[in-house]
Amino acid sequence: MFSDKILQNHKQNRKLTTLVEQKTTYNAAYSELNIFETHKVASQVSLTFDFPVIASMIKGKKHMHLEGMPSFDFLPGESVIMPSGAPMVIDFPVASMENPTQCLALGIDEHKIQEVVGKFNDFTAIESENNQWSLDENTSHLLHDEDVNVLVHRLIQTFVTNTNSKDVLLDLMIQELVVRLLQTKAKHLLISSKSSLTKDSRMGAVIQYIKDNLTKRNLSVDVLADKACMSASHFHRKFKNTLGISPIDYLNSEKIKFSKRLIKDRKDLPLNEVAFLSGFNNVSYFNRKFKEFEQLTPSRYKRSI
Repeated sequence: MFSDKILQNHKQNRKLTTLVEQKTTYNAAYSELNIFETHKVASQVSLTFDFPVIASMIKGKKHMHLEGMPSFDFLPGESVIMPSGAPMVIDFPVASMENPTQCLALGIDEHKIQEVVGKFNDFTAIESENNQWSLDENTSHLLHDEDVNVLVHRLIQTFVTNTNSKDVLLDLMIQELVVRLLQTKAKHLLISSKSSLTKDSRMGAVIQYIKDNLTKRNLSVDVLADKACMSASHFHRKFKNTLGISPIDYLNSEKIKFSKRLIKDRKDLPLNEVAFLSGFNNVSYFNRKFKEFEQLTPSRYKRSI
């Protein structure tokens, strides 16, 4: 996911003094980037930060033990958001000299985070709803989308390269990263069946309505906007601001997930039937969207399983 070229400057400048959680620090206005590298298998390594941290895996795998959640494998393409002072205990099952485990920990000034969070809450508020999102109160384990992965890539590259515009660029990227992680967290909470937000907010109610009526072929943005008691344009804007994805893209992504389950569970079902049972009116549109989300056609996916 992260090419060696991106970290080339880092490799040339860092000095190895330990084989477990070797830390190299890069400073900028409002932020600090720590790149950790581990070159041998280790377990029960403790780590604590005295500021809020967004940790993202670069390479390899960690097994994380965090307060308040079951232990889990931490892989590239994922982030952990840690409040200030929260302890973490880490196992390194696959690290070696040839293939070190690498992880970044981005510390951001708390006032900066609150500034961005405040703007996000104003941006997503619907009257008095959906305006209390936060990033650093509890530990969170989040899966990235491709936009976040690209952004983390750019952050590393900018931190380890000295340019005159470095602080300005990092300030903009950090604001974007906080917003995208807030959207990822909001999406996770709104989709979670355990969340009270599915009953207590308009967006949560719309997400629940989509779950309950996913395969209906008349499901549209106009229908969803009506359920939210909003105009279609206002609903589209608030939905995308909050979840980071348009209503139609979210709807199609859920239909594609449903179609994948159908293909797996009912292998004799023709693909045109899969399309209609998944709520698509048009087989060619289903094929196009499936390839867009899964990077392969439905027929190739069916052959692969």
